[in-house]
Amino acid sequence: MSVPVFPPARDPLDALASRGVAGARHAIDHLDDAMVVMAGLRRRLVGVVAHGKRVAGRPLRDGQREAHVLSRARQVAARVAVPGDTADALMRVLISDACRQQAQSVPSSGVPAMPSHLIEAGRTRMLGLLPPPRRWQPLLRRLPRALHAPLVVRVLARALRCLDPASLDLVRGRRLGIAIDDLGLEWVLSWDGGRLVACTAPAEATVRGSATDLLLLASRLEDADTLFFQRRLVLTGDTELGLTVRNLLDRLPWEELPLGLRIPLQRSSLLLRAARDAHRRR
Repeated sequence: MSVPVFPPARDPLDALASRGVAGARHAIDHLDDAMVVMAGLRRRLVGVVAHGKRVAGRPLRDGQREAHVLSRARQVAARVAVPGDTADALMRVLISDACRQQAQSVPSSGVPAMPSHLIEAGRTRMLGLLPPPRRWQPLLRRLPRALHAPLVVRVLARALRCLDPASLDLVRGRRLGIAIDDLGLEWVLSWDGGRLVACTAPAEATVRGSATDLLLLASRLEDADTLFFQRRLVLTGDTELGLTVRNLLDRLPWEELPLGLRIPLQRSSLLLRAARDAHRRR
């Protein structure tokens, strides 16, 4: 009579490590997908640049611009602990790709028009590959608060310059929280001494929502009443403070905001909304 042979019991630590590796690789796959999608979006913008250069009669290569791109990449890399040579290599690949694309581009009149339904299908497919904000949460949570909080303060402070400083006395010293639930990010902001600051004290009132809905609100592409009524945005804590801040922002003259702020806000909002719609259709 043969004796059954059983495989040796697996070490629990080995099993745990294997699951950790599999999970990390799954996340890496999604990040790789996102980088390829972003490269595709970058190429579309390069096409706009190529057309502008042709119209203006400007040369293909712009050494000053390329140096600026490399310098910015090194600065960002230093903040997120990425080696400078890795950032250089990545950006040089993108620069080379952009140069090839511009060299091969021809006036649109010489290119057969692609059917609109194929263009839309390709756009939807590309947007569907972009990972939703919640997939970025584990990565963003590792970023030090000292990196992203000053950026938020700087962007909002630029917008608040369009308001009468006296009107902000209503919220002087009060603490308002902004929570992006799907990204796992939260900041507490206060208007203090004529400037906007990030603080570590608990918020008196907090506006919560998804990255997409908060951007749609900030870019005036969706109405605050609609977002709150549909519970896509939620106000917790001191309701009176939240309504006061909302009324102040309603009085913010959108047309007076710097173009350098309005355009990125609206385009990123449209991109996130389109990506969310593409995911819902899959």
